[in-house]
Amino acid sequence: MQAISTDSAIAPPAAARATDSLGCLASKLHKDQELHGGGLSFYRKHADGAHTSQVATPASQRGFLVGISMAEGHRRSILRGKQASRHEFSRGAVYVRDFAEDYRADLHGPFDFLLCELPTAFLEQVGADAVRVRGLKTVTGQPDPVLAHLAQALAPSLAQPRQASMLFVDQLGTAIGTYLLQHYGGVAVATQGKGPRLSRVHEARAKQMLMHKAKGNISVAEIAAECNMSGSYFLRAFRASTGHTPHQWLLQQRVQQARELLLYSELPLAEIAMICNFADQSHFSRVFSQLTGASPGNWRRNAQA
Repeated sequence: MQAISTDSAIAPPAAARATDSLGCLASKLHKDQELHGGGLSFYRKHADGAHTSQVATPASQRGFLVGISMAEGHRRSILRGKQASRHEFSRGAVYVRDFAEDYRADLHGPFDFLLCELPTAFLEQVGADAVRVRGLKTVTGQPDPVLAHLAQALAPSLAQPRQASMLFVDQLGTAIGTYLLQHYGGVAVATQGKGPRLSRVHEARAKQMLMHKAKGNISVAEIAAECNMSGSYFLRAFRASTGHTPHQWLLQQRVQQARELLLYSELPLAEIAMICNFADQSHFSRVFSQLTGASPGNWRRNAQA
């Protein structure tokens, strides 16, 4: 996973006209975050102020771009020849556009978008067990609470990419791809619990690999390749076999290890968090509380009472 995060990045005067890979003027961006994983590219683009900026990308075979508005009040004019269409974005409104078409737009005022670039090859892989993917329906300014929720879940990883779990990013990417295929591509994708299961050998090997890279610094693609299957197929099979995604399963193993240390040692919480491969004590407390219903400190006191 390649991680890049540049907040409050104001380009020097010499680069004032430089644009990024999505056609945005780099000098206008106050937040410019980037994260790559699982064959996808994620971006967070934010600009303040009441100015009008432009974005332009020539037609290419890059696939599709999905944008989720993280704030209220964005407006843009999409230019097609001599005509322009105006669109307003509330928080959670999305657009889906095809890179195969030229794109020009005037962006009016501030904006804050989380963007996901999906190569055509990724969509074909996710939908490989359904039907051939012909493309996605393009929409602009359409409310989509599911994508908004996924964007909120992904935002912390973009803000701190060096602490992001590759497993988590891969799984979110697959979830986004699957959702887009179902709702914008008309593809029926296998649902949880109805897909194939892992063999005992593959399940054991997958769990072994997950535990060996207990910090989550292993990709779904690596484990899937070991099991001789695609990433999306592996995720469905692992969930059908265990009832959890790989990331969820690994968090449970960490919490179980933490329980034993809380019960049978006097180690401080910060040290337990480090031993169990949590990012820090705050991350440890948050995950432990979510899975057990009690903070680590309260759980230890109740268990030893």
